[in-house]
Amino acid sequence: MPTSFTVVPVEAQGGERDGQQREEEDEGDEKDRGTGDGTARESSPFINRAEFDRGNVYEGKNMALFEEEMDSNPMVSSLLNKLANYTNLTQGVVEHEADEDSKRKEVKGPQMGTFIGVYLPCLQNILGVILFLRLTWIVGTAGVLQSFIIVFMCCACTMLTAISMSAIATNGVVPAGGSYYMISRSLGPEFGGAVGLCFYLGTTFAGAMYILGTIEILLTYISPSAAIFKVEDVGEETEAMLNNMRVYGTCIIILMAVVVFVGVKYVNKLALVFLACVILSIIAIYAGAIKTAFDPPDFPICLLGNRTLSKRSFDVCAKFTESNNKTKTTPLWRLFCDSSLLNATCDDYFSLNNVTEIQGIPGIMSGVLTDNLWSAYSEKGSIVEKKDQPSVAGSEESKMGGLPYVFTDIMTYFTMLVGIYFPSVTGIMAGSNRSGDLKDAQKSIPTGTILAISTTSFIYLSCIVLFGACIEGVILRDKFGEAVNGNLVVGTLAWPSPWVIVIGSFFSTCGAGLQSLTGAPRLLQAIARDGIVPFIQIFGHGKANGEPTWALLLTAGICEIGILIASLDSVAPILSMFFLMCYMFVNLACAVQTLLRTPNWRPRFKYYHWTLSFLGMSLCLALMFICSWYYALIAMLIAGCIYKYIEYRGAEKEWGDGIRGLSLNAARYALLRVEDGPPHTKNWRPQLLVLLNLDNEQLVKHPRLLSFTSQLKAGKGLTIVGSVLQGIYLDKCTETQKAEENVKALMGVEKTKGFCQIVVSPNFRDGISYLIQSAGLGGMKHNTVLMAWPQSWKQTENRFSWKNFVDTVRETTAAQQALLVAKNIDLFPTNQERFTEGNIDVWWIVHDGGMLMLLPFLLRQHKVWRKCKMRIFTVAQMDDNSIQMKKDLQMFLYHLRLNAQVEVVEMFENDISAFTYEKTLMMEQRSQMLKQMQLSKNEREREAQLIHDRNTASHSAPAVEASVAAAVPEKVQMTWTKEKFVAEKHKNKDSNVSGFKDIFNMKPEWGNLNQSNVRRMHTAVKLNGVVLNKSQHAQLVLLNMPGPPKNRKGDENYMEFLEVLTEGLDRVLLVRGSGREVITIYS
Repeated sequence: MPTSFTVVPVEAQGGERDGQQREEEDEGDEKDRGTGDGTARESSPFINRAEFDRGNVYEGKNMALFEEEMDSNPMVSSLLNKLANYTNLTQGVVEHEADEDSKRKEVKGPQMGTFIGVYLPCLQNILGVILFLRLTWIVGTAGVLQSFIIVFMCCACTMLTAISMSAIATNGVVPAGGSYYMISRSLGPEFGGAVGLCFYLGTTFAGAMYILGTIEILLTYISPSAAIFKVEDVGEETEAMLNNMRVYGTCIIILMAVVVFVGVKYVNKLALVFLACVILSIIAIYAGAIKTAFDPPDFPICLLGNRTLSKRSFDVCAKFTESNNKTKTTPLWRLFCDSSLLNATCDDYFSLNNVTEIQGIPGIMSGVLTDNLWSAYSEKGSIVEKKDQPSVAGSEESKMGGLPYVFTDIMTYFTMLVGIYFPSVTGIMAGSNRSGDLKDAQKSIPTGTILAISTTSFIYLSCIVLFGACIEGVILRDKFGEAVNGNLVVGTLAWPSPWVIVIGSFFSTCGAGLQSLTGAPRLLQAIARDGIVPFIQIFGHGKANGEPTWALLLTAGICEIGILIASLDSVAPILSMFFLMCYMFVNLACAVQTLLRTPNWRPRFKYYHWTLSFLGMSLCLALMFICSWYYALIAMLIAGCIYKYIEYRGAEKEWGDGIRGLSLNAARYALLRVEDGPPHTKNWRPQLLVLLNLDNEQLVKHPRLLSFTSQLKAGKGLTIVGSVLQGIYLDKCTETQKAEENVKALMGVEKTKGFCQIVVSPNFRDGISYLIQSAGLGGMKHNTVLMAWPQSWKQTENRFSWKNFVDTVRETTAAQQALLVAKNIDLFPTNQERFTEGNIDVWWIVHDGGMLMLLPFLLRQHKVWRKCKMRIFTVAQMDDNSIQMKKDLQMFLYHLRLNAQVEVVEMFENDISAFTYEKTLMMEQRSQMLKQMQLSKNEREREAQLIHDRNTASHSAPAVEASVAAAVPEKVQMTWTKEKFVAEKHKNKDSNVSGFKDIFNMKPEWGNLNQSNVRRMHTAVKLNGVVLNKSQHAQLVLLNMPGPPKNRKGDENYMEFLEVLTEGLDRVLLVRGSGREVITIYS
């Protein structure tokens, strides 16, 4: 549970009361909000207190050099003063009850020492129901040696966990919240939430186990007549007992929940009484064991042959008695025979074997230890037998149901006993859970916890030896004490009376149940207030004083599930799983932090080592599967589901946890392993650098570019989303942060997984160059640049956009990177759209590494493009065999394992049309206009208008009007229609040169055109016509992107060529390869 801080500024004399009042209001607001993300509480509570420091920081001028820093950072003297005077308000019951009683002006600092604050609570939580109700039975069933192994394994597990926990607990202040806080802050929110909820479930089921133990003591040893369900038929004892457990358990859990809800402070005040009951009971056991050395108690056991008899139904251990020279049968006779007469027909085994009586507790000096060394596992329903007692088997076994034998109620084996015993060593976190109440937590937690584990381990191990040395084996295996008149078995050994143990264990289990119902809701409340598991946030709320009402209701409901199971032996392994998982992750947290050697890992507890933590973690995992492999798998599945849920839906938290550090180390190791060079063709995939344009509000102009990125990448490989802000970084810090937040938010909406990088540069072109050169790290660098086509490149106000674009094309080529240019990007589909039909058309003009083949395959992996078909077009020249080309291309695609329709388009050589000359003329005129940069803006506008008017006049000339009027609008930009393409194609190819010269004569300025530009425009016009004819209705067209001219003087013409090439197409992706193969036919 997060800890609140109250900071009383020492130097603020005059405004101390106001400052304190303001801070209390702030704390109240924070508590009301209940976000509990942990950030503010982990930060130093005295860093951002500028309102207190402002008056005193500048009193002297000795530190004038640091005035700027002091606006946000305190002086060292002020920091240390506040550190020494801050108050750590204790969380939990003490704080809640303090709020209920009165608004105290002063909050006393935590005063608990090691003994009261850690040692005794751990002792109380560790010693409990299993010691009194099941340890004797475990010793009798497993034998002293195997019981020793069970206890040693479990105690070693908790001791190793305590060492790891001590290291974590002494690595800085651990606020209240204990184990959950330690695990979550060490392993991150995903592990922290998963293990925290598992620890919560374990604590809740522990409450159910304690309540079941309370009812078992009540109905079996204190008041058997209080049972609601009576045994009517033979063999229904177990079922009746379970039903009594369910009814009484439900009533008790309701009662306990009411007590916890109404008066929690009484539960805490009674904790010392419950602890006294436990200690007195243990002293009574030791006293009784010592007393057996010279005066063993009289607890006779009745045996028939070697079979143990239950003395609930008879009092005389004999077949018949002599009275006044008359032989009378006993009640025992009547249980085995059909009448009380001596000639009655009796059970065969009863007739053949004698009834003997032996002492149940022969004493520590009797040598019974040697008989109890070895195990005596048995099947369910078998009779408890004494091994070395003479016995004659009957000729045929009759029905044993209804006969007064002592039967085993469950099948026993070693691993099951481990699961039942392990809850008796849990509770080692009690000290760390009280860390907020301790005077010196970093000293008390390791000392108190390790001493408590050592003490309880000694108690358990010594009790195993004492039980084995003092008590007869058949009594030890008699779980409910039926052979000793229904007494508690461990009570028969106690001195001065069995009732000391019975009453002591009753109150101790009651107290432990109340403590679980008190602690578990607060643990759930702490997790809920951290906000990492969205669906449990409601349980962070409670009463006005902070009592977790809703969490208490959920805890009682889950506890009721354990009550309905009704068997203590079935509930114990369940909570063993959850506790073992929690302990396992405590060890993992310590090991990870130790191996990472993070600078913040400086525990005051020095007696730890990562090998011990790994040993503890391995032991916990082994014990989980030893106890119950299917319970272990279920617990892991629950934790895994919670982990993935938090990872998918949970709030992002940065707690400086070890898993983040481990990820950084793993990333560093992987980056060093990745070769700093091009990968093999089989491993090649587009690692994208996405260049975004931002508006004046630092918002992304073309969000669809990120949609297309996520469709192309599907979360695989590297994606770097970059943008450039124009200016100086010192002046643009705020805008940079805002831009980065906006881009990251859009990446989250569009589900683009990658990294964001904003660069500030004096001019846009240099910023793009910086990104292309330096984005990425080591072998994880981009190999492909994705950008949008500059739609406004023709506008005179934006005269540099086309220049930046062409330079970007050149730089990607120089850097040997591929380039993807999305034209009409705002028409591209969002991630929510679905194309139910259509084609992705690839126009493969030149081979530049196979990018054109690979991109449609990657796009079709995404659900937006999945139902689109892939078509590949290639262009055949006059000298090419188009039929053979088609066959070769189909074979090539077959070897590439790509499914696509293939078509070869023939482009014949024909005359350059008038339309082409006209386009070239206007292009060169625009170039001349754009080169006159020295003119003023008004002059440039007038010049542009004059050129525009001259073009308009020339378009209306009668000689050209018939051929170009339909294709040339008033605007400079023209559209090449399908009709015009058909008309051009069917022109007379044999037109003579004289006719061609007539056209020149009609437009004299055509003769002065750059013939290279004319040829390029001719290619663009013809290819555009062919593409329009085939792919005008395609969902996406991929085209080879021609390179810019080597002569930089023609850059503006290059833009016009690309514009003409893609006219009339909705969605175009221009692709320029990096010059290396990216797809292969080989496996």
